[in-house]
Amino acid sequence: MICNRPEDVHTDWVFGYGSLIWNPEFEYESADLARAHGYHRAFCVRSTLYRGTPQRPGVVLGLDRGGSCVGVAYRLPPATRMRAIEGLFLREIPDPSIAIYVPRIIDIRLSDGSAQQALTFVADRAKPSYQRLSDAEILERLMLCHGMRGANRDYAVNTFEALQARGVFDARLQRVIRQLGPLQAPAPPHSQEAAASAAAVPQVAQGGAELAASR
Repeated sequence: MICNRPEDVHTDWVFGYGSLIWNPEFEYESADLARAHGYHRAFCVRSTLYRGTPQRPGVVLGLDRGGSCVGVAYRLPPATRMRAIEGLFLREIPDPSIAIYVPRIIDIRLSDGSAQQALTFVADRAKPSYQRLSDAEILERLMLCHGMRGANRDYAVNTFEALQARGVFDARLQRVIRQLGPLQAPAPPHSQEAAASAAAVPQVAQGGAELAASR
């Protein structure tokens, strides 16, 4: 069922499959692994705001037709339920005139086997922002694009790590993350001159510290 307005949502559950897993931005009573049948997680949504720009669009996850998807189901508390739903509509549909996500109530199954209905946001294949990209095109965007919420790469890595922390294995997402490789730290000033000098002197031993980028 499509819900065009927050007032149309008559469930206390929200199903997250991407950034909602690690950054829900709303209060919830409980969170549980859940599976949605008939949909799968895919990098199929062009991002010109949160993870890219109109000049260099990024790519984010959408819930696309076919297969099944394991994500996180959140139960909303009555006191803040409507505020959370309104916030989700603003987050996922910041500009209704170019909306790529369709708010739907879908059937999900929780980890204990019980069935629930949950609000989620499904990619609309009829919209120009829906894109079916090759793995090479996805990787290029993840590595190069930035938007209002940060680097496109961080979005993908955070989603993968959040699923992994919950014991969820997503083979396609893992393949993308592996191909991204380790984050390269920027070279310090005069690094080329320093490297040239070091190459001219015999080295007895080399060492270094790992650099990690915050996400």
